[in-house]
Formats: sequence, structure tokens, C-alpha cells
Amino acid sequence: MTEAREYDVVVVGSGGGAMTGAFLAAGAGLSTVVVEKTSLLGGTSAYSGGACWLPGSQVQQRAGIADSTESAREYLGAILVDPDPVKVEAFLTHAPELVAELEADPALDFEWLPFPEYYAAPGRVSFGRSIQPTNVKRADLPERVGSLVRPPVERDRAGEGGRNTLSGGQSLIARLLDGFLREGGTVLTELPVTGLVLDGDRVVGVAAMTPEGPVEIRARRGVLVAAGGFEGNAALRAEHGVPGDVAWTMAPAGTNTGEPIEAGKAIGAATDYRGVGWFCPGLEQVDGGGSFTLGFRSGLMVDAHGERYANEALPYDRFGREMAQAPERIPSWFVFDSREGGRLPAIAMPEGDPAEHLAAGTWVQADTIEGLAEKIGVPADSLAATVARFNGFCATGVDEDFGRGDDEYDTFFAGGTGPNQALTPCTEAPFYAARFVLSDLGTKGGLVTDERGRVLRQDGTHIPGLYAASNSAASVFGGVYPGPGAPLGSAMVFASLAVRDM
Repeated sequence: MTEAREYDVVVVGSGGGAMTGAFLAAGAGLSTVVVEKTSLLGGTSAYSGGACWLPGSQVQQRAGIADSTESAREYLGAILVDPDPVKVEAFLTHAPELVAELEADPALDFEWLPFPEYYAAPGRVSFGRSIQPTNVKRADLPERVGSLVRPPVERDRAGEGGRNTLSGGQSLIARLLDGFLREGGTVLTELPVTGLVLDGDRVVGVAAMTPEGPVEIRARRGVLVAAGGFEGNAALRAEHGVPGDVAWTMAPAGTNTGEPIEAGKAIGAATDYRGVGWFCPGLEQVDGGGSFTLGFRSGLMVDAHGERYANEALPYDRFGREMAQAPERIPSWFVFDSREGGRLPAIAMPEGDPAEHLAAGTWVQADTIEGLAEKIGVPADSLAATVARFNGFCATGVDEDFGRGDDEYDTFFAGGTGPNQALTPCTEAPFYAARFVLSDLGTKGGLVTDERGRVLRQDGTHIPGLYAASNSAASVFGGVYPGPGAPLGSAMVFASLAVRDM
């Protein structure tokens, strides 16, 4: 027997985009329900640092940085490839409006986050224009809010609860959820969506499955699909040519398997998969998973031939795309020395325990570079020559092969003391090599939408009642990752525009 429930707005998913849409819809007086597949809210957004790329807002103005809508327009104009100019302009115009609307509520508070943007291009802001929600104490939140927010990745994967202070992505989800519940919003968890409900050509709700049987949840105004991508679905990854592996994605286990996108396709929605994904080098874990890794302070990455192939200090998506260009780069080996006491000279979330890595063989250790090469199965002469050449660059301060240290992003995390902060020699035995795979923060191909967040058919007409945002929609940025918080910022903007249209 099918049970039916009815609201003004049904939001599928609970990441930053979904919760922004839900929060704004409830605040506008619309009865709103969030339908989440798992028992916890936030998805990959809750794992993130919470950076939001929302240019030209009052937060950047308060911080006194050189950001503006005009400079962001120039920056995107320089880096995007064949963009939809109407959607780009909608993003740029609405970003500061959205921040003002969010900060008008006592539940939301943002601050500027120094973090360089990912391309040296006109319009770039030195040290970035990203903003993030301020931290919030669990004790200052309603108990239900704290219990529903997904913990940080390293704790969630270990089956542990969240911390007493919620920061980054957890703060964003908690703050939006707090306001949403205060405005009378409804949250339904452990409710996977199986399809969309039509009345003629209009979407009027979603079909979902409970342990007791199927239910229909009706939407008088519209359905917003903001449920992540399909990075957790091996078959869909293969179909759409997404490199990497389900085991290596940063998405929470069992999530983001693409059913809401497929439901849209089933009723005639257009799709675009050209953006492929948001990538990163992934420190392989003992259990075979991957860890989001950035900010290499020393060391060098080599392929199966024992050779470097890119600037290790590149922004993570750009380095991940370099990894994806050749099969001998997956896996890669990150070679480093003992100057940090055997810890990985980078930021990995989670890093794991070095002793466990060494026991499992995801890391290896040797007294010489040649000995290290033998343990990782690369030619000893090649690896020795690669390390010697790299050390020479460290002495001169110039990476003649890949330009490491030439850009402000390269030196943001670096702490070297030589002529180039981003180049530190690999000279202190014993030496280590850590196995790296191609991880992702999600796929970025999905339902095609317009500047109002409406889902379009192949002929360009919109499907009444159906909207999409986040990684459920094809990204406004295409195959480019402009800067920290671009996934969250674009998800939030188009969720907000969808609610405005409703």
C-alpha cells in the first residue's frame, strides 16, 4: 500500500545545496521536507572544510579584500571553457544576494577564509575570496541538530560521533538545519528516493521506499533534487567515463549512487557529463579507500616508471586530472624523507596511522632510494635519477620541469627554508613512499538546468515542478574547479534560485 504525504517543497538530499534550499523555502513560509537516504545529514558537504566560493558578498567586503563581482566575472571569463553565460551571470549576480539573505538570519554567520584560488588568471584575488561559516559549539545547538549532522570524515569512517565544536562543513549543515527546524521544516531520514511522481508533464512529488513499503511524498510547488552525484555507483562511473573508483571516493559509504539523476532521465530530463568530477590525489588507506590530500610540504610524486609527471603543489583537482591522464599514474607513489619524523608531509583527511600503513604496505620504508624503488616496484636507476634531479631543483630554487613554487598556491602550505619554499630536498634517511590513487569529491555531471535551477529537457523546455542543484546537476563551471568552495558555492546559489522560482 502506498502512503502519500504532501508539502509545498520536497528537497532530495541534505548537503550544503539541499539544506540551503530547504532553509530558504521554510523561511519563506513554504512547508518543506528534506528527504535523506541515510541516517545522517550533510553528505560530502559535512566532510568538507566548509569553504564557499560566493564572490562579491558583504563578508569579503568586511574583510577588506579586493574581491568583487566584476573581478569574479573576469576570472571566470578567463578560465571557464565554453560556459553557459546566462547561468554564469545568474551565479555571479545571486551569490552576494544569497549571502546577505543567509546572514540576515541569526543562525548563519560567515567569515573570510584565506585560501588561494586555483588559477593564475585575470581577476584572481590574492589569498582567495572564499568564505566559510564560523564554528559553532554543539552545546549551543538543539540536541536534534547535533545528533543529525554527519561527523568529520576521519570520525565517521571509524564509526565515531562528532566533536564538541562543529567547524567547516559540519557548521554549515548544522546552522542551516537549526534554522530549517526552527521554521517548522521536516526531516525524513533513511528514505531512499526511487523515482519522481508525475501529474501529466508536471513533477508533483517523489516516490521513496521504506521498510514497510513504498511511499509518495507530494510537492505542491516543486521538487529540488540536490542529492549529490553518482560517484558511489561503479556502473554509472564506467558508463560516463569517470576515472577513479568507488572505493576511492570521498563520499560517505553507501551514498551518491545516482538514483535521483536517473529518475530525472527517466522522465525526459537532459543530462551533461562533460565536467566529469571534482578530483584530488587520494592517499590510499589500509582498507583500500582514499583520503583527500593537499598541501604537500616536501616530497615528490612518481609514476610506475619512477618519474615525476606534474607539479605536486598544484591545486588538488588539477593534480588529480594530471593523474587521470595516464594509466601508469594510478597508483602513484609519493616519495618523502624523515624530516617530519615519518609523518606524511601533507594534509590528508584522514591520514591514518603510519605504523598501520607500513604494516599493510600502503607505505614502505627503506634506508636508500634504490631500496625504496625495489619495494615499490619501480626501476631503481630511474627513481634515483628523479630524486637527484628534484634535489638539484631544490638547491637552485627553480623546478625546471614543472614550475613548482612559481604560483602563490604552491607556497601557501609550504615551509621550506631554501631559495624556493615549495622545494625541499629529499635527503634524510630513512625514506618513505606512500601509495596514492585518484580520489574525488564527487562527480559533476548530471541533470541540465537553466539559470533558475529548473531541469530542462533535450529540446530546452523545462520540466514543470522539477529543479536540481549540487552534484545532481551539471556544473555551471564545466570541467573547471575555480577555487576553494566552488562546489558548495554553486550548489547553494542554484538551490536558492530554484526556491525563488518556486
